Amino acid sequence: MLHSFFYLLALGSLGRATPLPEHVLHRDTDTTVSANDCPGYTASNIATTDSSLTADLTLAGEACNVYGDDLKDLKLLVEYQTDERLHIKIYDAGLQVYQVQESVLPRPKSKNAKASGAALEFSIEENPFSFSVTRKENGEVLFDTSDTPLIFESQYVRLRTKLPDNPNLYGLGEHSDSFRLPTQNYQRVLWNAESPFIPRNSNLYGSHPVYYDHRGDKGTHGVFLLNSNGMQININKSDEEGQYLEYNTIGGVLDFYFMAGSKPAEVSSQYAEVVGLPAMYPYWTFGFHQCKYGYWDVNYVAEVVANYSTAGIPLETMWTDIDYMHLREDFTTDPERFDMHKMRELVDTLHNRDQHYVLILDPGIHAVANYSVYQKGHEQGVFLKAADGSDYLGVQWAGTVAWPDWLNPKTQDWWTDEFKEAFNPETGIDIDAVWVDMNEASNFCGDEKCDPVKDNNGNPPAPKNPPRNNTGRIIPGFPADFQPNGTPTKLRLRGSKPLKSRQNGEAGGMKGLPDRDYFHPQYRINNHNGALTQNTILTNITNIDNTRQYDTHNLYGHTMASMTRTAMLARRPSKRPFVLTRSTFAGSGAKVTHWFGDNNSTWSDYRVTMPQMLAFASLHQMPMVGSDVCGFNGVADQYMCARWAMLGAFQPFYRNHADITAPVQEFYQWELVSEAAKKAIDVRYRLMDYIYTGLYYQTTTGVPVINPLLFLYPNDANTFGIDMQYFYGDALLISPVTQDYSDSVTFYLPDDIFYDFWTHERVDGHGETITRQGVAYTDIPVHIRGGTIIPLRSSSANTTKALRQQNFEILIAPGQDGKARGRLYLDDGESLVQEKVSEIEFEWDGEKLLANGTFDYMGTGGESALVSKITLLGQSEEVQDGNFNAEQGSLEVRGMWELSGGFEVKVGA
Repeated sequence: MLHSFFYLLALGSLGRATPLPEHVLHRDTDTTVSANDCPGYTASNIATTDSSLTADLTLAGEACNVYGDDLKDLKLLVEYQTDERLHIKIYDAGLQVYQVQESVLPRPKSKNAKASGAALEFSIEENPFSFSVTRKENGEVLFDTSDTPLIFESQYVRLRTKLPDNPNLYGLGEHSDSFRLPTQNYQRVLWNAESPFIPRNSNLYGSHPVYYDHRGDKGTHGVFLLNSNGMQININKSDEEGQYLEYNTIGGVLDFYFMAGSKPAEVSSQYAEVVGLPAMYPYWTFGFHQCKYGYWDVNYVAEVVANYSTAGIPLETMWTDIDYMHLREDFTTDPERFDMHKMRELVDTLHNRDQHYVLILDPGIHAVANYSVYQKGHEQGVFLKAADGSDYLGVQWAGTVAWPDWLNPKTQDWWTDEFKEAFNPETGIDIDAVWVDMNEASNFCGDEKCDPVKDNNGNPPAPKNPPRNNTGRIIPGFPADFQPNGTPTKLRLRGSKPLKSRQNGEAGGMKGLPDRDYFHPQYRINNHNGALTQNTILTNITNIDNTRQYDTHNLYGHTMASMTRTAMLARRPSKRPFVLTRSTFAGSGAKVTHWFGDNNSTWSDYRVTMPQMLAFASLHQMPMVGSDVCGFNGVADQYMCARWAMLGAFQPFYRNHADITAPVQEFYQWELVSEAAKKAIDVRYRLMDYIYTGLYYQTTTGVPVINPLLFLYPNDANTFGIDMQYFYGDALLISPVTQDYSDSVTFYLPDDIFYDFWTHERVDGHGETITRQGVAYTDIPVHIRGGTIIPLRSSSANTTKALRQQNFEILIAPGQDGKARGRLYLDDGESLVQEKVSEIEFEWDGEKLLANGTFDYMGTGGESALVSKITLLGQSEEVQDGNFNAEQGSLEVRGMWELSGGFEVKVGA
């Protein structure tokens, strides 16, 4: 018998459920155990307030010990934290089981909302214990665990919820599968792992245990499980069991946050309230970026920069992979190939051209006595420790390495000091942003049997290309010593200090149960690399706070990236940091950005870009994301690369990057790709303020800047599975060609008014698909959604700084009611704390354009805050005021309107 929260408040009564159907758990042995052999739990001592419920949960019978030891005593906590958020936590009474540290992911504060006014309703069944969550508005049951008993063991926790048939589910971490998740025989594994070629149906680089359940006009809700342990989430349906979603974790507690929605974008905003709103990034980061592993010396880097300039393709930021390092060691430069004098000249030249520069760092620190970065870290005790107190060693690019303990507060000071020294603007390399890689962590030492000193495979690999003073030819725009006959300057290596050893800190509560099998737990998650320890930091290693990597593995990259952001802030306190990380966890978006790892130069991975972007930007609250354009591994051809150059321009992060084994693929390498890139970057730059505005509002409200169609048309069932189209912002529908070597695309237009972005032609959507033939490799279908207003620059530019000197245009796309709305956010583009900003709301009422809001930012250093043209789409006849374009059906009005205060402009007769 189920009891709602309100019924318990009144009666506090107990009941007994009917017998459960047969379920079977499979061990790693030949033994099978019925789920009914596990007794579940009984709830008692239920206590309620206006906004909370607590209870004791006691094992209801003989322990089944399927994959570990059943815990006898648990606690239940239910909190109505807000009217839209319900918190349900099941944890061990002894507070030994690991819980994610508050310092890693701060918990949202409860506002102690009253249950009577909440959108969700919690109900409990006492014997055997189960619970359900219902949407109060319509009685829709969102989560129901009554079909199977809770199993809570030392190394295995299982909880299953019933689902309606054919559910629309989205999320559950980084993967390369469809945006809408399959619902039969589908499995999501959360265990961060290096994943070359981004394998399908596998765990990849990021663990985000949140899913969205969209039920059309019945609403959308989200479920976030705050648990960093390895887990396997099964989604399946059978005649006997019906449709279900099942959590199987190898540790941790059940710490759920239910977000009521009820619209998809509202769920996303509510999720941001739990894990943190995304960080705001500099304006320039929306420019085009170039990188390649294999730019083997500083002259090569300069050549690429100059080649883009010669080709007439705007390049905002140049990146350098590990090629720049001496012996693959962080915070060093190769004295022959990347000498410090020329590196500083390179950066100065870029900055003088209003361009930017980014370097990479890896977590593995070369464990050798003459490397001061290691010496200082060792002395300060910042590295993970082996059982004997020595630095735990592994293998990465530098060879035998020690691993920083990012949970150790001392690590921050050490890491920050290295940043301040290596990237000192006066004496070091004045980078503008930083990139952290390999931080799952990827360990070339295969497993616990590997000897990191003997089995390091000859690392570090020697650079294949010999050093050179110059390329033998002129590099336009660079100093004299980049030209023929230039002479490099040697880098002076650092001295050495004696080594010391330190032990770990003291243990505390919620650090993890003792006496577990940290390498091979009986319940095995299907990590695509194999066992938990395969090619990563051993899972028995203890962190400074006496937690284990077994429990914190999925947090390693998140914590490294977070400390890197803090180090960048310490180095440049007034400017917004930009940190790109490969490994992520829930909440990473509040501090850092992400790219989708080592993809492949294939049409398939070109397509996968879109569902990956939709998941991160709209669901996981990490908006500044993108793939390696044209692919990282393999061989890119010009036709695929041209399509990808067009698609990449409509992703938040836009970078061309390739592996050392891949041929060169800079956009200028092919005439066709060069043409596509010029067009793509031109339109991207003109739209930069539009998408920058969208990012700002996601950082302040959580409303996504990138939207799947279902977010804007949540009641149109045809949109629920679409992931080869998406909205760039809330106004631009992107519908790229997706088939290999095709010039045809079939895309869906919801029942709404649209306008072709390129021609301004009105296109009425009727909730049907449209096929367009003859789409050139230099084209991409883009439509403006009716009812929106888009601010854009009147011209593009070679750099984002020059772009900000261009005037604005306002593009009005009336909706079905003849009206439209839009907005524009302006600031200085880089300051962490903005003194003056403008937040401008545009409204078209059918006759005139009105601009209201705040108008405090007027630009600096030649920046424009002027509107020079207004274009009204969807006009059918010539009128006296303005320049009517009969072919496009648009009306242009030219003038000069300052964005210094509110104004209105009548357009038309």
